Amino acid sequence: MKKQFLLMLSAFVIFVAVNAQDNSVRVIVFGAHPDDCDLEAGGIAIKFAKSGYKVKFVAMTNGDAGHQSMGGGALAKRRMAEAQEAGRRFGVEYTVLDNHDGELMPTLENRLKVIREIRNWKADIVITHPSNDYHPDHRYTSLLVQDASFMVIVPNVAPDTPPLKINPVFFWSNTTDPDIAVDIDGEADQKLYAASAHESQFFEWLPWLDGTLEKVPANKEERLKFMKIWLSPPTDAVRQCLKKWYKEPKASQIKNAEAFKLADYSRKPDHDELLKLFPIIK
Repeated sequence: MKKQFLLMLSAFVIFVAVNAQDNSVRVIVFGAHPDDCDLEAGGIAIKFAKSGYKVKFVAMTNGDAGHQSMGGGALAKRRMAEAQEAGRRFGVEYTVLDNHDGELMPTLENRLKVIREIRNWKADIVITHPSNDYHPDHRYTSLLVQDASFMVIVPNVAPDTPPLKINPVFFWSNTTDPDIAVDIDGEADQKLYAASAHESQFFEWLPWLDGTLEKVPANKEERLKFMKIWLSPPTDAVRQCLKKWYKEPKASQIKNAEAFKLADYSRKPDHDELLKLFPIIK
């Protein structure tokens, strides 16, 4: 009797574990270039990954124009390698699509690529750039994701990839009018370390654009300190949003946060469903 009970208990534990895994939250983030996802959602990616959830970053272009002294295939190859290393450091899967940097267009072909990425990942949460971003590649990435937001459940669109049964929730990264904000104080250092794998960007191209290339340290430890310019305290809007999701005094003590707004064409989950989608909020 005892042996039979133990076998039944073991089977129940396996059943619960399998179903918990099946019901776990899956997150996909779309950025225009290799390194965009890292800054937009790197902190929550680490939180999800550390909790055992699956996260994927997708760069819509190969980044082959983002440098002051190299470009084309050589730069694309370099940025691919940087993205793979960043993915390893974040604990996420990182895919780079072969569209030219600065030439991304909201074509049907690209929309179908986005649909297939979301379906294949079985995403519950989809995050991308806001629709009014400064860079055309960012805006078109946002548009492509928005245009895919209903089609991912339509069987006759991209019929080679099974449709999702439930539409994911779509978010824009947003610090001016967010619906949800997540504390990443515990992940901020790892986020910067992971993002620093994109050496061509954070220590060459972006400082060159800002006219600060001569200030970039050569030492790796100093470079990580230099990366802190990419962290900023929560805006007033983000701070108010944090107070919706965290109790005081914690909400007022958070120094680093990532914030997101429900995209226009997303379904609108209520507070309880958002908490289930973001079990990392504690």
